[in-house]
Amino acid sequence: MAEARIDKWMWAARIFKTRTIAAEACKKGRVAINGAQAKPARTVKPGDVVQVRKPPVTYSFKVLQAIEKRVGAKLVPEIMENVTTPDQYELLEMSRISGFVNRAKGTGRPTKKDRRDLDEFFAPGYTDDFDFDFDFDDEEEEENKE
Repeated sequence: MAEARIDKWMWAARIFKTRTIAAEACKKGRVAINGAQAKPARTVKPGDVVQVRKPPVTYSFKVLQAIEKRVGAKLVPEIMENVTTPDQYELLEMSRISGFVNRAKGTGRPTKKDRRDLDEFFAPGYTDDFDFDFDFDDEEEEENKE
């Protein structure tokens, strides 16, 4: 088979968990083939480069085989080659680091007390005591007297 639908290929290559999700990504404009936006029925052939935008990263894959039947995870390297640039992975790592204050994994959602503690920690409370009222006119008069 020399060509395959893009939604079926992305599902078969395990880029998306279901074909429906792959088709929705195409409809939302998150999938491009060789730089042009792709509809779900657009065909791909070996040698095409598929860009998939999963915010904040845009993944790039080179099509090695155009298939429409899902294969095992061990066979995926025969189907596609990941050509995503390293700066995209750095962007992913930066968003992961700056996303949220480190919480222990598996602790669930923050409680009201946790949320209040976080708000208190990040709230700029020190500015309440500072006097922002400046008397610039008095300074100018003193300069003019001299």
